[in-house]
Order: sequence, then C-alpha cells, then structure tokens
Amino acid sequence: MSSSHLTVLETSASVYPSASAFKLPQLDESNNIAGWQSITYSQFQHDVERFARSWSHKLRSSGVPRRSIVGLWLGGMTYTDVLHIYGLSRAGYIPQMFSLRLPNPVVVCELLGKAGAKALIYDATFASTLFEAPVPIHVAMEYDEADPLREPLPERLDNRPEDLAFIFHTSGSTSGSPKLVPCSFRWLESAVKKSYQVSKPINASKQDVTVWMGSMCHIGQTFMLLGTLQHGSCVIQPTAINFSSEELHVMIQDCGLNRLNQFATFLANHLRKSRQDPKLLSKLVDLDEILYSGLPLAREEEEWAYNHGMKIRNLFGSTECGAMLLSIGGRDRTAPFLRPLEGVHYGFEPIAPVSPSEAEHQSTGRMYELVIYSDSGDCPDASLRHSEDGHFHTGDLFQEPIPGAYVFRGRDDDWIKSENSLRCDTKAIEDNVRAMCGSLIDDCIVVGTGRPSPVLFVEPASDIDHEKLKKEIIRKTRQFHARRYLHERITSTKMIVVVPRKALPRTATKGNIRRKAVEEAYQSQIDSIFGVSR
Repeated sequence: MSSSHLTVLETSASVYPSASAFKLPQLDESNNIAGWQSITYSQFQHDVERFARSWSHKLRSSGVPRRSIVGLWLGGMTYTDVLHIYGLSRAGYIPQMFSLRLPNPVVVCELLGKAGAKALIYDATFASTLFEAPVPIHVAMEYDEADPLREPLPERLDNRPEDLAFIFHTSGSTSGSPKLVPCSFRWLESAVKKSYQVSKPINASKQDVTVWMGSMCHIGQTFMLLGTLQHGSCVIQPTAINFSSEELHVMIQDCGLNRLNQFATFLANHLRKSRQDPKLLSKLVDLDEILYSGLPLAREEEEWAYNHGMKIRNLFGSTECGAMLLSIGGRDRTAPFLRPLEGVHYGFEPIAPVSPSEAEHQSTGRMYELVIYSDSGDCPDASLRHSEDGHFHTGDLFQEPIPGAYVFRGRDDDWIKSENSLRCDTKAIEDNVRAMCGSLIDDCIVVGTGRPSPVLFVEPASDIDHEKLKKEIIRKTRQFHARRYLHERITSTKMIVVVPRKALPRTATKGNIRRKAVEEAYQSQIDSIFGVSR
C-alpha cells in the first residue's frame, strides 16, 4: 500500500499517541484567546474515524457509492474541516475541495459537473446561496454531530497508484473558472516524501510546533500537515490566516511555537513591524525556522531578516506539484538559493532569446524554465501536462548563479514582450518600486504586453494626490530606469496609473495581482496612454 495522509496518521497515532497534534484557540466573549485546547494524535485518529463512519452512512443513504468524488466546500481553517477531509477519505471517497474564497455556487456546481462528483458537503454559511445543485447536498457537521455508533468503520480500500486521492483547483481563474487539479495516490506518495524533508525537526530533543499556513482546501496547508504529522509535530490553529504579531507572540509564549510557516505577504507584515518592535524582532530571531512560501519576499524584507540573524527559508511550490524547491538557508550569500527536493526528476530548460540583439545583450543572465518530467512522482495529472512532450511545464523562470542552485526570476508571464518582441522584466521593476516607494504604495504591478513600453499600476498606501504620487515614484526610481534598455523604462508619469486600494484583480488563495487580468480589465485605459483606438 502506498503512503498517504491516512497511513501517515495511523503510523503517527501509534508512535506518538499522547503528543499534541493540534492546538485550538478557545475564545472568550470578546473573541480574545482565553486558552488553548490540545488534540492528541490518538484523539485525532479517533475523530477521523468518527467522521468516516458518519459520512459513510449519510452518503450511502443518498445512493453515493464508495470511490465517488464528493465536493467539500469549506473554509479549511478549522480542526473540524480537517476531520471532514480525512474522514471522507477514510470512508472511501475522493474529496474535491473548494474553499470559501470561491463563493459562487454556479462556479462550484460547474466544477462538480466537470469532475463527475456525486455529492456536495458544504459549510453552513452557504445554506442560503445554494440552488438547484446537480448532486445530493449535505451541510457540514459540527464536531459533536458525528455519531460514532451509527455505522461500522468501512474497510480500507486498496488504492492503486493511478487512482484519484484528491481534486484541488487552481487558485486563479481561466475563462471565468478555476481548473481542476486531479491528484493521484502516486502524486500523494511523492507529497508525503517531500513534506518529510521540509518538516524534518531542527532539534530532535523537543517537539516542533508550527502554525496553520492556509486553507486545507488548498495545497499549501495540506502539504505542510503531511510533514507535521510524520514527525509527531504540533500545528496551531490561528484565529485568522493573517494573524497579528500580537497573536504570534501569544502562540510562541503559550504554545511553544518554534517554526513559523507563512505566505510571504503575511510574514512581511511581521518583518515590517519588527523594525519598530525590538521584542518582536527578538522573538523572530529566536525561532528555529521561518519558512515562507507563495511568492518571493521583497528584497529589503529578505535582507532585513538575514541581516538580523533570522533562520529564514523559502519553500517554492505550486498547486499542481506541491513543494518543489527549498532554499539552502544559513548566513552566506547562497542562503536564498533554491534547490530541488530529493527524490524528484526535474529539468531546468534554457529559454531561448527572442532576438539576436537580446542574445548578445542579455543583462539578466541566462534564463531557465522549471519542467517536471513525466517520470517524477509529483508530475501532475496528464490533463495538465504539455501535449507535445508529456511533461509539466511550470512557466516558472530561474537563473543558476552556482551549479545546481537557482534564483526565482518570476513566471514566464512576468517577462512581458514589448511591441518589438523584446523582453521586459516586470518583476524587477515592481521590486524596485516597492523598495524605493514602499511607504507610498500598498501594491503595484507592471503590464504592457505588445506595447512600446511598460505601464505601472499602483494602489496607494494613503489618500495622497495621484499626480504627486506619480511624480514621486518617477523621482525615486529614476536611477534604476536609467540603467535599463529603452523598452524597459518607465520615465513618464503618463505611464503610471493609480487605482483605489484592492481594486486590481487578484488570485483567490494568496492575493497575488493577476497581470493578464489587469491588462484585460484596463485595456481601454492602456490604449489611451499609447493613443490606440479600437
């Protein structure tokens, strides 16, 4: 039998029965943390089996046979959500997971149809929005509603490597809908092996304690929990995914948190606050590890962390593959460089220059695309692979500063092509704007595919006069742009568009601004900048 989330849990419940698997916040009447409830490994396994019995009874009563795909529309941020996911698997079903960040029932129903799902379990908050679902629907149970006596525990299914274990969805939309990401047991076994490496204890003499990274309905926290369970570690359920620095302090003080796992956007909030808060800075420095993922940290934030002795590492991954690369760590210049995890088969294939002049004058170094070969255990489903060679082309671009180590340089769509087909490194422009104008802006993105020059879209940090903001950005970034090719420069305020905060379209999971969606949404405005009429 291949390794899976269920075999991992069974093993760990046997090896670490009395160790805490979860710490759950107990809130007072003012929604402040009054204490923490500990869930042991043996209790976790017992609860999973309770939920498996209950859902086995409910679904069989609805005529849904085992091995069927069942939608789970949950927040993914609570212990009970984990019990639904693991319990449904233990009952012999295939969870198709939707998070509450996809609130449109029409889209959910469409995706259920595409996957061939036979039922839907949904969070009670959506009771008023569901309509004419194409499958039987059930409200998700509360913790105490799972009846352990109603149904015998189903026999474990003998799953083959090619059988489906989960269905995730991309965090961004294509043609108005996320894509299905089917995950086989072969893929899941690879995720178990990779997560073992990522979560290996720093100090074997004590239990590691970490914190929820994101929704269990997405791959990030699903992957991290696999690693946590294998080492008998504990995961804290925060009150919110973007928990405050004050709550972080409480988790360190009361729960013994020693390994902080967060998406880079949320980690950056703590790093910025630590500049004015010596106690917070001390707490961050004392952590055994700070692991961030999702997107790169701004250079100044990363340098602040390294310069102050924080033990920081970058975990690079995707929904389709899970984690793929992990930074070297340490204190020297190679610390941020990324290396593939063990037991995978990847390629870094060179990207050909788009013109002879670019080949001669490449100022950014040779670029490589990360490719997941078809014989790698974590290669995604065939429906997501390249039709010509059968491999998965990630679209993620890297440089190789030293042999076998890589630096992320954005996705292929970060390198837009100007009207004369020369590349423009939008990520470098954005990083410079954030570094030079961080106090003035909330976020930014560069667009301009097929245009004479790039256009910068900015969400301001305050109610500053827009024209004054544009002029200040030009002034602060002038030296950076003076060193770039003509087609890469932003030297005029007319090439900067200021929009309200949070107005730019973003991905559902991590909140990344979607470059192509910005170009589409603001096409007429970009056209007017360049005097184009359509």
